[in-house]
Amino acid sequence: MSIREEFEKREKGFISAYGCLSSATRGRLRAEEACSVRTAFQLDRDRIVYSNAFRRLKRKTQVFLSPLGDHYRTRLTHTIEVAEIARTIARAMHLNEDLAEAISLAHDLGHPPFGHGGEMALKEIYSPDFSHHQQSLRIVDVLEMNGKGLNLTYEVRDGILKHSKGYGKIIPDDPDEMACTVEGNIVRIADIMAYLNHDLDDAVRSGVIKTGQIPDACIKVLGHTHSERATVMIKDLIFSASVQDGQLRLSMSDEVYAAMAELRQFLYDNVYRSPQVHQEFVKAKRILSELYVYFFNNESMLQKELAVLEMSACNHNGLSKERIVCDFIASLTDRYALDLYTKIFFPTPQV
Repeated sequence: MSIREEFEKREKGFISAYGCLSSATRGRLRAEEACSVRTAFQLDRDRIVYSNAFRRLKRKTQVFLSPLGDHYRTRLTHTIEVAEIARTIARAMHLNEDLAEAISLAHDLGHPPFGHGGEMALKEIYSPDFSHHQQSLRIVDVLEMNGKGLNLTYEVRDGILKHSKGYGKIIPDDPDEMACTVEGNIVRIADIMAYLNHDLDDAVRSGVIKTGQIPDACIKVLGHTHSERATVMIKDLIFSASVQDGQLRLSMSDEVYAAMAELRQFLYDNVYRSPQVHQEFVKAKRILSELYVYFFNNESMLQKELAVLEMSACNHNGLSKERIVCDFIASLTDRYALDLYTKIFFPTPQV
């Protein structure tokens, strides 16, 4: 019996009937020999962590564009916080931690530079249907490994695609919005828990809001600190879940759910749509729009930069020029996009 098989046997002993066993995966896009040491979901997690797209998250905006302060969240630290929350919940509910972690680590791989400003830019200049969750799936299926993709399991890929909620319900009831595993649905909620807490934290740190502006009901129910809020949210989800019609249904108490919804509305009104943040998003959209047009019209520069990002194979799959340029722009980090913009559009001083 291999190490992987031993661990799969252990999983059957501690994962509940509602969790997803790694040995029961629906498989990969391309069949491959199983690893002798790692389970299918452990292997997925490692492939994600070692990917180029994952490393680029450290230079991508969460809310505040290219912050100079070392303590502001980036897309990478957000991803790690989501993974920690999801693992904590999955462990407490006797579900598959490895699956929850793998989905968490990959859920934002497709996020363009400059946060949601970058996503809105690509919706306007490429397609209204562009979304970062679909781009995340495209990265792991097609763009990574210079066109080979990561060949992840069905359950991880499904969780990546279903994690996004926009401004929809925290816990969806539409089957089309729900992941095929409980672990995937946990990641969706963990994502919200993470950004509600750290975006509030960063907004106070930046001076965009003051602690006195936070709604009293949110403080009363969720607590005053990041730790208190996260603990209340996590515990409430764990202890509110119930079995209905033979399935584990995730839910939260009315009080905590309402407080989370109010806190999210507060962040939208006072942080995400604040003049300070909005002005930076407008600048970001202009930068990406001009880069998109430039690289669409400059084939040699596009090929050069695709090679730098190890994405050259994208040219050989019969893709439209628009799709290739979109993939390129979406893969840029904030810093790299700014450096390109400066090099292309700023005049060079003469000595």
